Amino acid sequence: MTRLTTDVTNIQNAYQMLIRLAIRGPVMMLFSMIVSFRINKEISLVFLAVIPLMGILLLLIIRQINPIFKRVFHTYDNLNNVVQENIHGIRVVKSFNQEEKEIDKFNHISERIYQVFARGERLLAFNSPMMQFFMYACMLLISWLGAKAILASGNNPALGLTTGNLTALINYATQILMSLMMLSMVFAMITIAISSAERIAEILEETTDISNPEYPVTKATDDSVDFENASFVYGSKADKKVLSHIDLPFHSGEIIGILGGTGSSKSNLVQLIPRLYDVTEGCTKVGGVDVRIYSGNHQNYHCTACEFCSTCRSDRCAG
Repeated sequence: MTRLTTDVTNIQNAYQMLIRLAIRGPVMMLFSMIVSFRINKEISLVFLAVIPLMGILLLLIIRQINPIFKRVFHTYDNLNNVVQENIHGIRVVKSFNQEEKEIDKFNHISERIYQVFARGERLLAFNSPMMQFFMYACMLLISWLGAKAILASGNNPALGLTTGNLTALINYATQILMSLMMLSMVFAMITIAISSAERIAEILEETTDISNPEYPVTKATDDSVDFENASFVYGSKADKKVLSHIDLPFHSGEIIGILGGTGSSKSNLVQLIPRLYDVTEGCTKVGGVDVRIYSGNHQNYHCTACEFCSTCRSDRCAG
């Protein structure tokens, strides 16, 4: 849910800033620097000293922030898990009077999100004063060097810098530094969007563990179900199996009721039949055939014995 909403929104916001500020900012900076060097090359060298230093500090901030926002999004996932568990087991929570415990769990994970996000925002907040510092430092240097140049030239345009040229330099310096501030805001959004894009890519690149065989069976001979030494565990590193060595046959036409307490894996047992999960040991058979040999996609299966597909209406199909 977080990846479909928050992560997608972060990427959209970053894209909107890229097509607007990330294009306008560099263009403004480039042309302002060209005009500044045409007015006075010596004073304009201040920009060549300040801009790389600002870029290095900005990259250091981004490097520190990126892993923090990754942790924030993973914590969002944990929050969603807590809420989902509470909603799914709401009757159990109320039956065993566990409301306060669930509230504490939610408050604990929310506090973790607050702490991690606040830390990232505090680091990101250094961007604005850093830019302001360099901006006004440039203004002071340009004013000081420009005043010395004006005194040396006697405010004569034929001999050197004039008051009008200094005013123009200050205006262009403001445009250059404002464009850098715009780019810094874009980089901040890009930093968040990179973390979101990696999380979305994980979903797009995820491959299912359940796959069809090359030549699957598409039709069961009867409705019998048979669990043969079936075991199931959610994760390979789990300490305890959800189902362990189940031997349970259900004959065709029988009506069966499965009884058990909450959390006794009744649903997991049933979900093995339509192959929502695959057994980790043993097998589950429907109509005497392992469910892992079946396929729900009839159109992709063609009989190996003749040219007819497995869903053909001809008795000649030997498959």
